[in-house]
Amino acid sequence: MFAAIKATTFAIAAALAPLAAAAAPCGNTAAGFETWKRAFAAEAQAAGIGERGLQALAGTRYSTGTIAADRKQTGVRYSLKDFMRIRGTDAIVRMGRKRKLTNPGLYRGIEDRFGVPAGVILAIHGMETGFGRNFGKYSVLSSVATVAYDCRRADFFSRHLLAALALVDRGWLAASAIGAAHGEIGHTQFLAGNVLQYGVDGNGDGRVDLFDEADALASTANYLRQKGWQPGQSYQEGTANFRVLNEWNAATVYQQAIALTGIRIDG
Repeated sequence: MFAAIKATTFAIAAALAPLAAAAAPCGNTAAGFETWKRAFAAEAQAAGIGERGLQALAGTRYSTGTIAADRKQTGVRYSLKDFMRIRGTDAIVRMGRKRKLTNPGLYRGIEDRFGVPAGVILAIHGMETGFGRNFGKYSVLSSVATVAYDCRRADFFSRHLLAALALVDRGWLAASAIGAAHGEIGHTQFLAGNVLQYGVDGNGDGRVDLFDEADALASTANYLRQKGWQPGQSYQEGTANFRVLNEWNAATVYQQAIALTGIRIDG
């Protein structure tokens, strides 16, 4: 059912990303963005990005929405009770149970291969995008290009921009794709570098498309497994699997909400 995807492009991009960040002049306003794009394009081409990816980079625009969202980040300050209420975890449990019953083969196949229970995957899917109802409102490429240009985190996001351009080259990501504020992609909001490193072809079509539900859920399970998930073990607070959830999201209340919601879905 599932096909593994090699991450050779990501390895090349990750190796050259620091060079790209150093060569392309970062900035803190829109003023230098076009100059930066030209410098970054040269480094992207040297990293193996092809014509489709370079054209997609040329079409990016400085995202003031992304910068505004990035500047507002203050961490999660809610209590667990309030966080779960705001996130609508009761509704996620109801919908998650229905989805599990509707397509049991998908979730059974994921758990058989990766050892991650359906409840965890469904909790993440529900909390990230409302089971695919809200992928975001930003251009993926413009968003990730903007934070790759921005001096605050240029090194980190430069590698994800190279990965996003590699996805465009492969035909796994449309240049016009819409996602979250920092370029997160698809049903469970992967950054592009993680798509290349942990992506799994869940529907057998030879591609990894995080806007496809089967691909996204299998990729999410693979990510957790590669980060140390232990099949058949508890994932509630205090366990090794709960600590793996920190790799998905660093906010403790988010991890707690996933664990509590997941166990309710699985019953």
